[in-house]
Amino acid sequence: MKRILFPTDFSVTANNAFIHALQFAKAIDAEILLLHTFELPVIDNQMFPQNYMIIYESLELSKFDLFKEEIPKLKAIASKYNLENIKLSHRLMKGSLVYAIERSVTEDKIDFVIMGTEGATGWASYFVGTNTVNVLDEIKIPLLSVPSGAVYNKVKNIGFTTRFRNKDKFALRKVIQIANYYKATVQCLYVKTNESDVDAAEITLWQNEFDGQNIVFHVVSSNDVEESILDFILYKDIDILTMLSYKRGFFEGIVNPSLTKKLTKNFEIPILSFPID
Repeated sequence: MKRILFPTDFSVTANNAFIHALQFAKAIDAEILLLHTFELPVIDNQMFPQNYMIIYESLELSKFDLFKEEIPKLKAIASKYNLENIKLSHRLMKGSLVYAIERSVTEDKIDFVIMGTEGATGWASYFVGTNTVNVLDEIKIPLLSVPSGAVYNKVKNIGFTTRFRNKDKFALRKVIQIANYYKATVQCLYVKTNESDVDAAEITLWQNEFDGQNIVFHVVSSNDVEESILDFILYKDIDILTMLSYKRGFFEGIVNPSLTKKLTKNFEIPILSFPID
């Protein structure tokens, strides 16, 4: 059985992402490991030599009590969506979020990480200096980021952008596998610009290689790549957008202020990123 790591701070944003995590776990037949992290403040033990350990033990106990109180609330969310059969386990860790996730991924043999992200549009905070970006930079497994306003809908279309490079194929095969779990279609987009170096023969080779799979290839000629991506998501009703982690700089352009008119709440969708060397 696959394992999903779900870091949570028990916020509204995290609880919304938890619904997506439950549905993802149901689709791929996985269990969820709930992770809550905390960092203890730095205390000058010269000032409190006798009470030093008592203070730390009290703080740790308060974190444990919070964790213990919040778990039933998450189980109630699972029951509300008739997903109480999804196996849940729990882990409370001291240390930074990135450190805890890296450690858990290794020790708990995690296959996917799913976490919520804040922001007016969701995407803006995902790509600009957040915990999610730090995690994206460090972990070597797929990460599903769920914007705060992303309401769960049945997954019918998964978007995948490519420049038809060989290293994209590994991620595409994984995306097709996930789409098959959902009985969804992979909508694969290539934006052909004046500087593009992919010829028609290479595109045909890809189409032939993936013939018979639940995938549709789209080639759009445009020099405005970001705008083309947004139009693709809107007009193809993309439910999850896949990105390759080496393209993060490109996706930062999507949250350019000139495009915020398109980033309405109805546009907020989860982003599934794959690490690519």
